[in-house]
Amino acid sequence: MHHKPALRVALIGYSFMGKIHAQAWQTAPRFFDVEARVDLVVGRDEAAVADFAHRFDIPRWTTDWRDAVNDPDIDAIDICVPGDLHAEISDAALAAGKHVLCEKPLANSVADAERMTRIAADARAKGVQSMVGFSYRGTPALGAMKKLIEEGRIGTIRHIRATYLQDWIVDEDFPLVWRLQRDKAGSGSLGDIGAHIVDMATFLTGQRLTGVSALTETFVKERPMVASSGSLAATAGEGTGVVDVDDAAVFIARTDGGALATFEATRFAAGRKNAIRIEINGSKGSVAFDFERMNEFEFHDHTLPGAEAGFRRILATEPEHPHLEAWWPAGHGLGYEHTFTHEVVEFARAVAAGTAPSPSYEDGLYVQRVLDAVERSAAAGAGWVALEG
Repeated sequence: MHHKPALRVALIGYSFMGKIHAQAWQTAPRFFDVEARVDLVVGRDEAAVADFAHRFDIPRWTTDWRDAVNDPDIDAIDICVPGDLHAEISDAALAAGKHVLCEKPLANSVADAERMTRIAADARAKGVQSMVGFSYRGTPALGAMKKLIEEGRIGTIRHIRATYLQDWIVDEDFPLVWRLQRDKAGSGSLGDIGAHIVDMATFLTGQRLTGVSALTETFVKERPMVASSGSLAATAGEGTGVVDVDDAAVFIARTDGGALATFEATRFAAGRKNAIRIEINGSKGSVAFDFERMNEFEFHDHTLPGAEAGFRRILATEPEHPHLEAWWPAGHGLGYEHTFTHEVVEFARAVAAGTAPSPSYEDGLYVQRVLDAVERSAAAGAGWVALEG
């Protein structure tokens, strides 16, 4: 039997996302039928990136991402750096014939996302694949919910209700890290966590938003400057700086399937750590999910007699549930990191098969257009902003 060569990956970034992507690439070949490995890691801080390479047993490291793009021994680039760097790295990598996995949101502007998507489409025509990293799609419970919806079990969709709640910047003295700076992050809670629930709604229902009405707010307008590197654990430095991104965003929307949708993304929900909740109500029933209980979801079958109908808890840990064929016996739950393993497995399998992985850059561009519409609506005092079909 011919042994297919391993996909050789360069990881750009070594902070929170870099760590979890490195773990995912190392775990994937041990549990799934993929051949892949991280051969090179890129980071600006020489000592820190060298330490990261050592910890994750990555043979090579560099401080310049162009080294990875130009390296003939590298097949794919995995972009795990702030949004302001996505476009330049992705465009160069695809032009160089490297497959690209890019963290969300795709870019910091619609214009950048449109150009990235055009370049990705040209590259795809030449067999060079691209994927945007909406990791929560890899949650087995959400995959199981999606299957029920596709099978028509909840009927015609009428409501989508999605929230993503965090609290890590409730403290007004928390420093001005990169995620709170527009030039690096593009937006605040909207692009960081709102992007996920916009994608999740489309992933589950197959429907897209046709227009939005939004409000955003920045509750803490100045924060202490960062003394150390721009990680989430950064310590305060000298003076304060302006927070020029949203702290919270709420918006209503219509979908192309005739449903009404509501979304809320905030980093000011004290006590909520990573609470992603989505409920979808249809003519025949409902499904509901909370990521703080990520191994289960709720299903209400409205076709049953009222006396016995109600939400029932489904533990999404069976081998026939999505992604679970490779893991533990039923009931032995998965965690946050497994969603990234499933993401890189999807990417590596698609590259090996010469097919386009999902979610695509086009999916990322759609989310970017929604985020842009939300910002324009909020700037106009919740005015209705239509989205092109």
